[in-house]
Amino acid sequence: MEDPLQDKQVVLGVCGGIAAYKAAALVRLLVAAGAKVRVIMTEAAGAFVGPMTFQALSGNPVWTHMFDGPENGIFRHIEWAEQADAVVIVPATANVIGKIAQGIADDPLTTFILGVKAPVLVCPSMNVRMYENAVVQTNINRLRDVGMHIVGPVSGSLACGREGLGRLADLETIAEALRCALVSRDMDGECVLVTAGPTQEAFDPVRFVTNASSGKMGFALARTARRRGARVVLVSGPTALDDPDGVKTVRVRTAKEMFDAVMKEAVRATVIVKAAAVSDWRPAEVSPQKLKKDTVGRQCFFEKTDDILGALGKNNKGPILVGFAAETENLKENARIKAAEKNLDLVVANLVGKTGSGFGSDTNQAIFLFRDGRTEHLPLMEKIALANLVWDRVLEIKKCMKSDAGC
Repeated sequence: MEDPLQDKQVVLGVCGGIAAYKAAALVRLLVAAGAKVRVIMTEAAGAFVGPMTFQALSGNPVWTHMFDGPENGIFRHIEWAEQADAVVIVPATANVIGKIAQGIADDPLTTFILGVKAPVLVCPSMNVRMYENAVVQTNINRLRDVGMHIVGPVSGSLACGREGLGRLADLETIAEALRCALVSRDMDGECVLVTAGPTQEAFDPVRFVTNASSGKMGFALARTARRRGARVVLVSGPTALDDPDGVKTVRVRTAKEMFDAVMKEAVRATVIVKAAAVSDWRPAEVSPQKLKKDTVGRQCFFEKTDDILGALGKNNKGPILVGFAAETENLKENARIKAAEKNLDLVVANLVGKTGSGFGSDTNQAIFLFRDGRTEHLPLMEKIALANLVWDRVLEIKKCMKSDAGC
């Protein structure tokens, strides 16, 4: 599945706040993701950023006055509203929030909003005292009550020199909220637990045993599940990836730490996907001092780590359980053995070391092996697309479980 923003018609409303300059960066972000962006500016917004900036970045004329320009004539507000797949207002000022909440339509943006049926994201940005004002809060709650999505604000340093709640939400957070608004929420009600990344097993204060897992597959699974409406917990070993927006992320280092975190979170999960590359072995003892290279081979002995997937699979009659199998040979045979031993509903198997597939890459080529013996061979694809296919199959499995007819 491609980026949910791909080819979507997004209308950006820009209001007269100091954060208006950030709206230009948001246009670049959305266009880079494949969205088609139109911009409506309030008169006050023009005091902060010129319309030519938004026209250059979006590739479309910018709407600044109700009856300016020939495009779509006097019915432009209706046509843009009908064509919009999503709307985002950045920054949303107290003035515009109040007007929308009261149904006032006295400029292009507020008139357009009254005709919109698509999801609307409102991203407040203002002084902390203004944001905390009871009237502003009442208006924000009114927008929330009629189905609009409120994104932010966040705490931090404000343009007025004060600290507090009122900063515009991070642009990546806003873009991710747009993606969530555009995707079917077919995983509403699911509580998903995903593991990701490697583990590190130390044998002295400066060295450890690990593997080349980047965590990208697990993070893609967490991000896509959240977009589709699930509550998501991500337990991740050491990676260079940022925590996904809207996902409870638990950072761990060792296999033991991951085991403990997973067992704690698993009691609430309806679906568990073990995408982490957990070390099977760890040094039996950790030296308190750095081991010299001529003594490492003589002083290091290994013991097995806890089998997280095996523990989850014992008498598994609760959550759907999905495991990953990264192999260098005999892919299907080894994956089937793993599925049987761990009592899995689905195994996602891939060959490590194949070009474009496995550790570190943004793409993956996998085989799905189901509990009933079915297999599904998949072409090389982006990991985000593979993640969505995993969730599609999980939902199919759940549907089959509820049906007397079975799969």
